[in-house]
Amino acid sequence: MSDPTAPVERADEARHAPGTEQYWSESWYLDFTDAEAGFGGYVRLGFYPNLGVAWYWACAVGEGRPLVTVIDHEVPIPAGPGLELRTEGLWSSIVVETPLDHVSVGCEAFAVGVDDPAEVYGDLRGDRVPFGLDLEWETDGGLYPYPGVTRYEVPCRVHGEVLLGDEHIEIDGWGQRDHSWGVRDWWWMGSNWTAGRLDDGTRFHGTHVTYEGTPVYATGYVQPPGGPLRATTYDRGQQLGREGFPDAASCQMDDLALEIEPVAFSPVLLTAADGRRNRLARALCRFRDVDGARRGVGWTEWNEPEAT
Repeated sequence: MSDPTAPVERADEARHAPGTEQYWSESWYLDFTDAEAGFGGYVRLGFYPNLGVAWYWACAVGEGRPLVTVIDHEVPIPAGPGLELRTEGLWSSIVVETPLDHVSVGCEAFAVGVDDPAEVYGDLRGDRVPFGLDLEWETDGGLYPYPGVTRYEVPCRVHGEVLLGDEHIEIDGWGQRDHSWGVRDWWWMGSNWTAGRLDDGTRFHGTHVTYEGTPVYATGYVQPPGGPLRATTYDRGQQLGREGFPDAASCQMDDLALEIEPVAFSPVLLTAADGRRNRLARALCRFRDVDGARRGVGWTEWNEPEAT
């Protein structure tokens, strides 16, 4: 397990010099939830300099709502040090306003709206939806450096506005962001990631990686309300339904055991240059503490490489 007191450096928030490996990448993940509205979304920006492209994902989901998603795997990587993208039909900016404390995200794009998230695994044809984000992620708790890899997690308070067509949705909720850099071959290993907040203020996170079904890496943390972040073990289970979407799941970080109820999926289909494919099932979720009455919300991700 990592040392949760080890510092994440302010300089880590900036872009890093790339390695030479084909699948070396640098990514920024930012998600949000609004429990009162039963609504949430996420943004992911990934640079793949040795493939010559950036990947950009953004979405909004909610209980009883269609999925509204932006998925573009052919965005030019910006030449400068910043995180601003401009291409046909898409503008996005991720700005570290105060390192380790405050990040803002803006987005203006045309998204695709679909009633069935499984359509993302096909041709992804649906309604054209004007889509916008004007959101702020402010650190709400301890920062967590992963053991043995260049990645860190930041629990956050999130506020701002989401635009979906003519609809303006005010956000005052919670979220998580992470930043990583290094080799990431999505098609080699399966993985699970989760993060959320319980209604008593407890923050939690876990990552679990498998190779051909065998666990090879796991890490997590729990941070009680008002208390220090504590590194933990992490284990997980899931019951897969149609199209590989989990119908139910569970996770455990030391003595914190949670049941996971996926509420709304925002998946991505990933195809490698050599034709390998995998399904990344990401979902806005409810959590329930199996040992008590606590409830919570957050996001969970299941990375499922297809058998070859």
